[in-house]
Amino acid sequence: MAAIFWASAQPYDGHEMAWWELAGRTLGHFAGYALLAAAWVWALPGRLSVRLALAAAISFLYAISDEYHQTFVDGRTGSADDVVIDSLGIVTALLLIARRR
Repeated sequence: MAAIFWASAQPYDGHEMAWWELAGRTLGHFAGYALLAAAWVWALPGRLSVRLALAAAISFLYAISDEYHQTFVDGRTGSADDVVIDSLGIVTALLLIARRR
């Protein structure tokens, strides 16, 4: 969570991003939140179903709060699209974990 907070606190100078920069940022959102959700499943105690639900809720709420945080950073804005990408990463990770078990 600290790494996500740090990354989202970096100012953006407004330059137009190349396609590969945009793809990298999108992949970063997806992968970052997939890893966050997986880490929460690992860290939380209890039955797997409860851990999955809590990991989903914590990660999703953090995605929303991170986008809100970005509204205070120079050159950055909060984006519902980014929350959707984050959520896809969360769901993907949790489905893979659930399926593996």
